[in-house]
Amino acid sequence: MTRLGRLTAGVAAATVLCLTASGCVTVHGEREVLPGATESEAAQALKDFTDAYNAADRAYDPALDADRVTGSLGAINQAGLKARQTYSPDGNKSHKPLELTDATYVIPKKAGWPRWFLADTDSNRDVDGGKLDTRWLVVFVRSGPDALWKASYLGVVPASQVPEFTLDEDGLATPVEPQGGELIVEPADLSTAYTEYLQKGTPDVFAPGTATSQWREARRTTRRTGFSYQYVDQPLGNGTFGPLGLRTEDGGALVFFSSKHFERQVAAEGLKPEVNADVKALMTGEVTNTLTKERISSQLVHVPARAESGDSGGRVRVLNRLPGLVAAKGQ
Repeated sequence: MTRLGRLTAGVAAATVLCLTASGCVTVHGEREVLPGATESEAAQALKDFTDAYNAADRAYDPALDADRVTGSLGAINQAGLKARQTYSPDGNKSHKPLELTDATYVIPKKAGWPRWFLADTDSNRDVDGGKLDTRWLVVFVRSGPDALWKASYLGVVPASQVPEFTLDEDGLATPVEPQGGELIVEPADLSTAYTEYLQKGTPDVFAPGTATSQWREARRTTRRTGFSYQYVDQPLGNGTFGPLGLRTEDGGALVFFSSKHFERQVAAEGLKPEVNADVKALMTGEVTNTLTKERISSQLVHVPARAESGDSGGRVRVLNRLPGLVAAKGQ
């Protein structure tokens, strides 16, 4: 089912975009514009990912799904499993198998590699019906004809947050160019714009919300006697961490992008930052008075089209943010 009209169950609408400045990659001379996948390939990729994810979560063994994840989702997944394996070597005693059902596949067309598609699914991790009902959007990427499909991004949002995507007469979606000039912020620039906004408050192109203005305010007002806090945000937009986007019927686009964030705690003499089990498992060095946490985050955003006058037609709205601790350092 390649119709995107069925994306009424709102998942963090995953987006898909060419990872090079030209908008496509040519391998072995392949220049023909083709669907990113067949429906049967997409269904098999979703099944393979879910099976591998469940096996890894059951055993807390990152090796069991390492070949089915990549990008920011892969980094977060692998670090989390590594940490839990450290303090729960016998596996996950409360494992509940993940089920991704009612899948609709949104397949863009493009030339060459990498290729991708979006799986719009219903998970068993929510409450069906009502405001708490969500959809999971999982982006799958394949780097070459002999490569495996890997999940690179995940977003979870209410159905109302998922717009209609632009489809052609064959029901195929339209990928967003990294530098197409039609959006108020180009996909290739989103990670830099976001991290600069978190650091300085500019460029002021993001709508207020928990992942933007409220996060900046929470950092500014964090206080604890005897401790100081420092934050550093870095763009992450190359290779498997590149932005992925799809055109929407309103003229804008839904785009996934990645970023990296550091939080440093420095304690006064006689005090020591707290270290929980996850941090300890991923930590290098020893905490005396300083602890630095490193997180990778993926954001799902709606980017409006640029107004005809050249002025912004609105603001970028962060629909979903998925962060994960990937490393820590004690000093």
